[in-house]
Amino acid sequence: MKLIPIAAAAALALAAATPAVAVDTTIDFETATSFASVAQYYNGGADSAGNIGPALGVSFGGDVLGLMNDALGPYFSNAPSPLGTMTVVGSDATMNVAAGFTGAISFWYSADTFTLGAVSVWSGLNGTGSIVASFNLVNNATDGCSSSAFCRFDRVASTFQGIARSVTFANAANVAVFDNINVNVVPEPTTLALMLGGILAVGSLARRRLG
Repeated sequence: MKLIPIAAAAALALAAATPAVAVDTTIDFETATSFASVAQYYNGGADSAGNIGPALGVSFGGDVLGLMNDALGPYFSNAPSPLGTMTVVGSDATMNVAAGFTGAISFWYSADTFTLGAVSVWSGLNGTGSIVASFNLVNNATDGCSSSAFCRFDRVASTFQGIARSVTFANAANVAVFDNINVNVVPEPTTLALMLGGILAVGSLARRRLG
């Protein structure tokens, strides 16, 4: 007779622990179209070239471009994921995660100019709310290498409290390339609802069998 309260308690506990079950997500830009706006490519939609990407819940502003080496390059070398990177060409350079991400963020970068506050993490969408983490970029682009204009990549990371929903890169326009942005994406509400519903259904079925 106690199965329903136990199931309900488990469902409430799971809801309270939502950030703990966030999905470890890495945007590696390996398949985003070079010199096209990444746009909705990592949100199950298309980049500006019309190519459809995976549904990871992450979208980008129009001034965030995929970048791959071609016959006119190389533009970069030694990137952590070797085929593609991300570059920023203007002020519309925000990464949005509608469901939010929690706990930490990391990325790799190569920059040819020292830039204060080049990347900022915000509590709201589109660079709104409060800043929960911020990164300066040092001039590391050719430290110890000469194979391209951006041949050294360094990883930076930060932890933060609560849930963030956007990252702004506009201050790094035309001075840096990025790769392997890693965040812990909070599950979509529909996914969480299915999980909670499953727990309650199991408890209800067990109660009917005992009755």
